[in-house]
Amino acid sequence: MPSNLQFSDIKELRILPRNRCFYLEFVYQKEIVIKHKLNPKNVLGVDPGINNWLSCVSNVGTSLIIDGRKVKSLNQWYNKRVSTLKEGKPQGYWDEQLAQITEKRNRQMRDAVNKAARLVINHCIENQIGTVVFGWNQGQRQESRLGKTTQSFVQIPTAKLKERVKQLCLEYGIKFVETEESYTSKASFLGDDVLPIPTFCGLSIDRDLNASINLRKRVLIGEVSSECKTHSRNAVGLTVDACGRSAADSSGGSRK
Repeated sequence: MPSNLQFSDIKELRILPRNRCFYLEFVYQKEIVIKHKLNPKNVLGVDPGINNWLSCVSNVGTSLIIDGRKVKSLNQWYNKRVSTLKEGKPQGYWDEQLAQITEKRNRQMRDAVNKAARLVINHCIENQIGTVVFGWNQGQRQESRLGKTTQSFVQIPTAKLKERVKQLCLEYGIKFVETEESYTSKASFLGDDVLPIPTFCGLSIDRDLNASINLRKRVLIGEVSSECKTHSRNAVGLTVDACGRSAADSSGGSRK
């Protein structure tokens, strides 16, 4: 019995077969979270990616990058190990070792999703941000073709992360807006581009941060003030490992 649960609080028990084992799930009613004082006019734009799993920039001069390189590395190790174990075996082959490493990988992904979503929500609460704009294209994780990165891109659980952020936003009274993200990396925020027309203004900004700003701009046309632009030019922010291992200031180098 989990130490944080009382038996009287449990509403349902689920027994799930998975990877040659049975798992017990406890369904219980969660206590109501105390609502924080948040300003719905304070907006955080969130752009999902690979190395930068989530790039977040607000209109109050704050920013955050969730580092996805550890998650990508875990996926690459898993794929390589599965390929080795299945080499020379018939199609559909599965054994105890494959089940074990698959279960371990799934737990690592679930842990990374929960920690990354919590970092976004904590950032919103600390800076009184009441609206999250999340860039998303339906089916993009299956349809994208990125050469050698396609495999890791498909298996990185960004869709689950989006749903977890949405769930926590609802729990903490934060408005969640999902918007289509095409052209947000190409259009220059610093050049005052009207989406989706790209121009070059002579200044440089990290492309993922640029995309997250444009996501916010797309949803809230006209809310971008000159003060916000000054903040966003310097919005290098904090890079945090999604697995919770490290936190360091980003160098803020430009990427084309």
